[in-house]
Amino acid sequence: MRILFIILISFLLFSCAQKQQVDFIITNAEIYTSDDSLPKAQSIAVDKGKFVCVGTNEEILSAFNSDNIKDFSGKFIYPGLIDAHCHFIGYAKSLQYADLKKAASFQDVLEIISEHRKKYPSEWLVGRGWDQNKWSEKVFPDNAELNKIFPDIPVVLIRIDGHAALANQKALSITGINSSTKIQGGEIQKKNGNITGILLDKACDHIRSYIPNPTNTGMALLLKEAEKQCFAVGLTMLADAGLDASEIHLIDSLQKSGALKMKIYAMLNPTKENYTKYMDKGIYATPLLKIASVKLYADGALGSRGALLLAPYSDDIKNSGILVESTEALRETMQRADKAGYQVCTHAIGDSAVRLILKLYGEILKEKNDKRWRIEHSQVVHSNDIHKYGTFSIIPAVNTTHATSDMGWAENRLGAERIHTAYAYQNLLIQNNWLSNGSDFPIESINPIYGFHAAIARKDHEGNPENGFLPDNALTREQALKAMTVWAARACFMENEIGSIKKGMAADFVIFDRDIMKEAEKNVWQFQPLETFINGQNVMKK
Repeated sequence: MRILFIILISFLLFSCAQKQQVDFIITNAEIYTSDDSLPKAQSIAVDKGKFVCVGTNEEILSAFNSDNIKDFSGKFIYPGLIDAHCHFIGYAKSLQYADLKKAASFQDVLEIISEHRKKYPSEWLVGRGWDQNKWSEKVFPDNAELNKIFPDIPVVLIRIDGHAALANQKALSITGINSSTKIQGGEIQKKNGNITGILLDKACDHIRSYIPNPTNTGMALLLKEAEKQCFAVGLTMLADAGLDASEIHLIDSLQKSGALKMKIYAMLNPTKENYTKYMDKGIYATPLLKIASVKLYADGALGSRGALLLAPYSDDIKNSGILVESTEALRETMQRADKAGYQVCTHAIGDSAVRLILKLYGEILKEKNDKRWRIEHSQVVHSNDIHKYGTFSIIPAVNTTHATSDMGWAENRLGAERIHTAYAYQNLLIQNNWLSNGSDFPIESINPIYGFHAAIARKDHEGNPENGFLPDNALTREQALKAMTVWAARACFMENEIGSIKKGMAADFVIFDRDIMKEAEKNVWQFQPLETFINGQNVMKK
């Protein structure tokens, strides 16, 4: 009997010795993996920042040991959420500006910026987030009141979409804009021959370039706060759509020092400095940063009537929008990027802009491929053109919250017929059987669950419209989850590193106490993650 006991103990000790020691194990969770080979699991083992096994409780516990075994009964785990198109640097900068998103009138705007000026006096007064479509009088304001209230300091108020701004006379004078100024790819609006202060697209970019940037120390603090807010909503990787070399250098240095943990896919602005420092040297990658793409612009935004349309705006019949860059300049940059092995990501919202970009991409790509060139937003696509996404393997990089933000006025811009070619996410998805979804923050909220809800419900947070906005183009829940996890990673050439819960992948994941895949559609937008992990490290816990 004693011999049998010794044999049994020896066997158990030998079995334990055969188990792999890992940093931690999670059991009894409901895990959505975004991995088609194993869509759902119950347990994960994590070691050295990676998933080493995904499976049932029995499979994990029979093969692995850990001093840190977490029982997550009643919890739901998803891959780390990815924003495939946003403006992280822009969002960080906006944290220092007057927040105009809640302004229900231009009078509200004036009150908000006046209060902001009292609290935070600075060289320039900058605000962001106003949207005339939310006001009773849905027209652009002029700068008459700004000139009276703020005659001696420059004021720039950036519209929600970032493609328009209202500037007072002081700001216009400092930046050299007058009634005879012409800016290619932009518009300086006038009334009775006088500048109103409204600047569109490249004209907006011109005046924004004069706004003083924070110091590197100040910018680092803003980025840390922005990162904290992103972690709080479950984001673990961001594709920042348009950065300069100095901004990339700051992000890279903060990541390497450990001050910044967010993963970034940086799209280069098309500048000579960016070409010299990055594109001409090939793809740049670190564990937290990847640079392999260039961001171009074809047109403006629908809300400010800068999106380039094939036919005039239904509510502005003398206007078809703005081509912000010449066709030849776009083609030249695309060819240079292709030669360097870089992905091209082009902003195109109107159906004329989309048609142009599809044509230019087609000239270079010629056939199906795996270069993953993207059309950012792909907001209005003529029915005769949509098949070209499949023909040339072009990724629709959509923003589902744009549909629910715009639905109150989009038909006024486009008309009853053309509206059915807009926000057509399901139609776009089937061209290649996948797409990516991003928020475009700070234009929209940073919360990716809002994008998930908009994708599946096509309704606002009050449940309107009752049957959804153009509901035939809603995504399924599985599609919506993949669009902000594995497909979003794929759109950034990172699907072998992040985007799914799978052996060998980085242990980026989020934990919820509610199931976004099953709970009532009307409630989903309210769900918040309890914890966020990057490379197996907890970066947020509520």
